[in-house]
Amino acid sequence: MELATEQRQKWSACLKDEIAKQFPNRAPQELRVLEVGTGPGFFAILLCELGHDVTAIDLTPAMLKEAKKNAGTLAGEIQWMEMNAEALGFADGSFDVVVSRNLTWNLPRPEQAYAEWARVLKPGGLLLNFDANWYAYLFDDAARQAFDRDRANSAKQGVCDQNVGENFDVMEDIARRVPLSGIRRPDWDLRQLSKLGLSAEADETVWQRVWSEEEKLNFASTPLFLVRAQRAPMIQR
Repeated sequence: MELATEQRQKWSACLKDEIAKQFPNRAPQELRVLEVGTGPGFFAILLCELGHDVTAIDLTPAMLKEAKKNAGTLAGEIQWMEMNAEALGFADGSFDVVVSRNLTWNLPRPEQAYAEWARVLKPGGLLLNFDANWYAYLFDDAARQAFDRDRANSAKQGVCDQNVGENFDVMEDIARRVPLSGIRRPDWDLRQLSKLGLSAEADETVWQRVWSEEEKLNFASTPLFLVRAQRAPMIQR
């Protein structure tokens, strides 16, 4: 769906700008990019279209199959690999950029995932992680009230509510069992990345750049944030 709407252009521009800021003098094809948790392949496809050398991993073979299908003629230009986000099978310093979206919230060991993502970054490398405080309403009364207002506003505006459906109970059950659901983010992320020796900052307005109007209604109480982290460049002697 995102590939067929304006989200394709919005997200492509966002990724292009973020990477270009870190590597202003590097051609796209010179940059090796890893997407962690590719799901249906949206980011991998955009990054490949931008000209990068893309590797996309996911834990689920069925999702990789769907991603290849979505990639169409680009499928052969992307390296697809079944792999655990918390245990990467790559050597240290393998990638210039590591990107992920809506993944860290549901990992059982997110601190281990960040350690792995930092490990495979080259000196001067860039980490981009897009996520949100999904399912915070399960742990906080104020968040629950805000979540309920989102449901009412979505119904009032007549937009498709992305927080209901046959799999929603399953998602809530996952959220109750993983460690990050009840933790305020991105503060946690910044502390964790700092411990790993990365320079990190958060952009809590990125949702305004990339979300559709429908998403802004659906998730007003849970805005998407970007955690941007950099590994220190190698010192030239």
